[in-house]
Amino acid sequence: MHLAAHFPGVNNTTVWADPRSRSQIEFSSFEHLARTAERGKFDFFFLAEGLRLREHNGRVHDLDVVGRPESVTVLNALAAVTEKLGLAATVNATFNEPYELARRLATLDHLSAGRAAWNVVTSSDAFTGENFRRGGYLDRADRYTRAAEFVATARELWDSWTPDGTSRPFTHEGPQFTISGEFTVPRSPQGHPVVIQAGDSDEGREFAASAADIIFTRHGTLEAGRTFYADVKARLAAYGRQPDSLKIMPGVTVVTGDTDAEAQENAAEIRRQQVSPQNAILTAEQIWGTDLSAYDPDGPLPDIDPVPDSEITQGRVRHGDPSPSSRLRSSRGGPISIVARWRALAEAKGLSLRQTVIETTTRQSFIGSPATVAAELTAFVDERAADGFILVPHLTPGGLDDFVDRVVPLLQESGAFRSEYTGSTLRSHLGLPEPVWKG
Repeated sequence: MHLAAHFPGVNNTTVWADPRSRSQIEFSSFEHLARTAERGKFDFFFLAEGLRLREHNGRVHDLDVVGRPESVTVLNALAAVTEKLGLAATVNATFNEPYELARRLATLDHLSAGRAAWNVVTSSDAFTGENFRRGGYLDRADRYTRAAEFVATARELWDSWTPDGTSRPFTHEGPQFTISGEFTVPRSPQGHPVVIQAGDSDEGREFAASAADIIFTRHGTLEAGRTFYADVKARLAAYGRQPDSLKIMPGVTVVTGDTDAEAQENAAEIRRQQVSPQNAILTAEQIWGTDLSAYDPDGPLPDIDPVPDSEITQGRVRHGDPSPSSRLRSSRGGPISIVARWRALAEAKGLSLRQTVIETTTRQSFIGSPATVAAELTAFVDERAADGFILVPHLTPGGLDDFVDRVVPLLQESGAFRSEYTGSTLRSHLGLPEPVWKG
């Protein structure tokens, strides 16, 4: 089993009101979570990225006011206070350039002695694009085209130094990038930093099969996980790759207690804290696409229809949208169908608006005693629903403490997880070979 830790950052998972919650930008928070993950022998520590403060109903999104520090910079600092833990940065392939990013990642790989990883994300968001010189955005159909060439170009740059330390000029000519020169950073300890792809779409799955070492995904049930796992692994052969060359690691939350019943109570309380009355209205506004401040979150669902093509939310996909191109145009997957399902659920169970949000937006979780959680995690791996998990705690920075102290020892005792690191690089933790040099 592979395990990674996701710094909670600015998202709906974090319980902000908990007195144990600390800063999202002070280095001590990043250091605590990273050290805890390394104490638990995790494969890597994972940072997200935000390139613009999101807006909702014309104002900066409440969760963004804590700030969004640049991930590679933070990881360079963490390299000095950790020894074995992999360090994964999310960096957007739409609003960066191959030479500059390849240089930053190669530097991190050198500074960390071979522990760097790049989570490749893309964007078709014109709102975010306004922050950049190019402005505008890429058409959704072109995002992965650019990303695929971006990754290939970065690998050409990393390969422009021979394994024995000789620099060679590089030239790349393609639809997205035409560059030439000499790369300034010698070949790094891993050859290439580990590449992670985050995405569940068909495009994302194909891109991961062709170019990634890890796919960061989510699936809510064992059966859904098995279906996703089989689909993605089956795509690898077309690219001459073996099943073990791509690790499937869904993002999950874990809530424990001394008993299963206590864990369920703890999880219910966490959900109530995550979905405050204010957050319930905000979530509903993303679906309905209009101001719902006049509605009582503890009252019934709004009795109005969703607003087509609303721009109430900027800088993030509107809740419930399968993709921007299908926004409110699909009777099956968009907000119109979600509103219908919510109304049916609320009527059947007698739920308020807030209760409906709580019940329908719960992230996939493993809830139970340490023994129950350990057994369920192991079952997901044994049943080929995942190769491991990226844990997204609800507290910053102490949200992993309980898992590392109580669940990890059980996984180690059963042989499902390592007791000690057997190598020093992230590739060694993941069982991935060093890339063959293609000079």
